[in-house]
Amino acid sequence: MTNNNNTGRNRTLIPEARQGLNRFKAEVASELGMSNYEEMDKGNLPSRQNGYVGGTMVKKMVESYEQGLK
Repeated sequence: MTNNNNTGRNRTLIPEARQGLNRFKAEVASELGMSNYEEMDKGNLPSRQNGYVGGTMVKKMVESYEQGLK
């Protein structure tokens, strides 16, 4: 059974942050050599590439948080 009430993992907890997250995603993708990531059809990309962008974003966010703890 599919649940389409926007309670999944892709829900932005703070809607005002969506624009910043999209900029961050484009920045990370560009660093990984995907300069036109915003215009790409993500459905045609291998999950490995999409996952690499998301994984790198999380890695950078964790590193940033850890730096703030010092």
